[in-house]
Amino acid sequence: MPSAAAPEAREASLEARGARSYTRGMETQHFSIRVNAPADVVWKTMFDDSTYRQWTSAFNPNSYFEGDWLPGSEIRFLGTNNDGTMSGMYGVITRHRPYKFVQIEYQGQIVNDVDDTTSREARQLIGARESYSFSETDGATTITIDVDTADTYAELFGELWPQGLAQLKDLAEAAVRDSDAS
Repeated sequence: MPSAAAPEAREASLEARGARSYTRGMETQHFSIRVNAPADVVWKTMFDDSTYRQWTSAFNPNSYFEGDWLPGSEIRFLGTNNDGTMSGMYGVITRHRPYKFVQIEYQGQIVNDVDDTTSREARQLIGARESYSFSETDGATTITIDVDTADTYAELFGELWPQGLAQLKDLAEAAVRDSDAS
């Protein structure tokens, strides 16, 4: 269960469905948060490089991506280790409908600057999926994350995803306030 954090983080809590992933050794976790901003603002906030780095700092303070979000594109999710090397995951964008849906299928992990597809952890990750769904009603957007997570990381991501989504919500709602003020 997510830690007792800000009310926004509690809004983005893990659903208690206990869904199993089709990827061996994984479970599918579901996270959702309602953002008082139109889907295009939430989308841009989620995927723009500068704001992506801000909301994903919940996972790694130096989190960023390389690549783009278009179908068939490789995308790499990276963060700096304490020794200065990079680690993360990489995959391919398998589905992309602007302001509606994005899906990633993971192809491997990056460990200390090296692509890894052969370790036990990498083999477990290959084929795992992560998707982002955006549903707008009356100018507010519900974003839902469905992510295949290794059983060993389920508790950690059960805490980190709600924190990241709370940051995403704050950033998107601030963007709307800023545009209303101008």
